[in-house]
Amino acid sequence: MKPMKNVLLLAALGAVLTGCYVVPASSTVRVGDAGGVRTGGNSMQVRLYPTNAVAQQQGPAQAVVSIDQNGHGTFSSYIAGESFTGDATRNTSSRSGKANGAAASGRYISCDYTMNSPTVGTGSCRMSTGATYSMHFSR
Repeated sequence: MKPMKNVLLLAALGAVLTGCYVVPASSTVRVGDAGGVRTGGNSMQVRLYPTNAVAQQQGPAQAVVSIDQNGHGTFSSYIAGESFTGDATRNTSSRSGKANGAAASGRYISCDYTMNSPTVGTGSCRMSTGATYSMHFSR
């Protein structure tokens, strides 16, 4: 009777453990979308890469910058589960610009960037939380 009890216990243990799954740690970087923001013809995708410990806790993010022919446009981003929206400006005779966004919580992000070409640029962002990001533009 004891061997049968052991077999039943092992079978029950096996059935219970089949629901367990161990997910290995991964060093893969996941970049979320910009909160479902539409991108138009003058819109550029922006990747935000953490550059300090505060930003590393939130992880990388993505944003969208849209600038019209007059040098004014919009900025939107989705960082750590929070949507930021605001303005983006760039003097049409300059390669440098600014983008700022605020969230419903009152947190904000402020970015300075330089376009290296009409479709590629780089810059940096600082959040009110102290998080800092390197930004990379592409169209």
